[in-house]
Amino acid sequence: MTNTTEWQRPGPTRRQLRQDVFLGVGMALAAVIGTDLARSTSGIPVDMGFGGVGAYVLSAAVALPLCLRRRYPLSVLVVVSVLFFVNGEWNTFAFVGNLVTQATQFMAIYAAVAWARDRRRMKLTMVVVFVGMFGWLGWGFVKALNNDSIKGPGGGMLSPYVSFVLLNFALNVLYFFGAYFWGRTAWGVARQRHELEQQAEELATQQQANARRAVIDERLRISRELHDVVAHHISSIGVQAGGARRVMDSDPEAAKNALSVIENSSRTAVNEMRQLLGMLRAADPDLDDDLGVPAGKAPQAGADRLPALVSTANGEGLSVGFHQIGQPVTLPETVSVSVYRIAQEALTNVRRHSTARSAHVTLRYLADTAVEVEVIDDGRPKHAPVGSRLGHVGIRERVSLLGGESEIGPRPVGGFRVRARIPLNPTIPEGEPQA
Repeated sequence: MTNTTEWQRPGPTRRQLRQDVFLGVGMALAAVIGTDLARSTSGIPVDMGFGGVGAYVLSAAVALPLCLRRRYPLSVLVVVSVLFFVNGEWNTFAFVGNLVTQATQFMAIYAAVAWARDRRRMKLTMVVVFVGMFGWLGWGFVKALNNDSIKGPGGGMLSPYVSFVLLNFALNVLYFFGAYFWGRTAWGVARQRHELEQQAEELATQQQANARRAVIDERLRISRELHDVVAHHISSIGVQAGGARRVMDSDPEAAKNALSVIENSSRTAVNEMRQLLGMLRAADPDLDDDLGVPAGKAPQAGADRLPALVSTANGEGLSVGFHQIGQPVTLPETVSVSVYRIAQEALTNVRRHSTARSAHVTLRYLADTAVEVEVIDDGRPKHAPVGSRLGHVGIRERVSLLGGESEIGPRPVGGFRVRARIPLNPTIPEGEPQA
């Protein structure tokens, strides 16, 4: 939010400047008319000065500076105040009877407070003007007392002179300070409007940034899912195809079994791809996009399918074991899916990028607070080809998104370890996609 001591009100628009010109000219014409009316109703001859037009010129001169009241508010206030004083001293009949002149001074004070950009200069100018005006008022009271010009029938609690002083002082307080506080209110409203517009701009910018972030996060989520789904099954198909080719002539039965595994892996990959693409295409992932009926989907990947995953990963020179520690509990869907995908990616990496002959998957339920999945092997990284390490990045992203911790790297006793611990009540940051 904008600091009130630092905020400067933007300058007036062209439309407002044009309005000020019309106002100043209109007030000047009204002041001339008001002076003529005051002359006609004065009841005594008055000195118009300067060939009979001086009073008219001076009355118009008081109002004309209002043409610049929003462009140069403090200068206009000073000029109007000086002319206001001169008009009151020399053109008394018009000053007392011409309400336009009174309104001009009021509007000059209001504009100075509402539009002055330098608030310290504004306050200093106000002090000078107010002291001058109330000093002039006090001097008028003194002259009236010396001349004994305030007379009346009396009869009240106070003398006519005291009543006159109190009444005029109260009216001037309302006049000058009313203009000041009205201008201050207008300035405060303008500042509040500016702050609201600024907040609206900041919110719009934040919404755009959140939208861009959501798109990026969704792309990352899709990338992780595609990598986890495709890489595992393609890796298995590649291994089985290589084994079938080597034993096709010597052991047709083994080759037939390998081809059967390839067939099952490809079907599973296709089903999972369809499930993922269906979720991306459909507004409701539980409905078929074309038919509007519940779509037949394969069971959702989850921690309960880890034994089946281990069974699929066994074979062709890699022995994979599995055991579970702790009392099983129902896992949140996001945690369950992440546990499965982490183990799946770790086993895929063992096959593709390691010389391991055995691996082991451990699922640990840590009371009611967290679940931990660990995949260890006894191999070393192959010299070629070198992996992209996107799988490790995806694992870390999944675990971090769910507020957990991960450990990926070589084991001190040999082999490689992938370990992830995820709390059972993950706190997913607002705007982040679920794993």
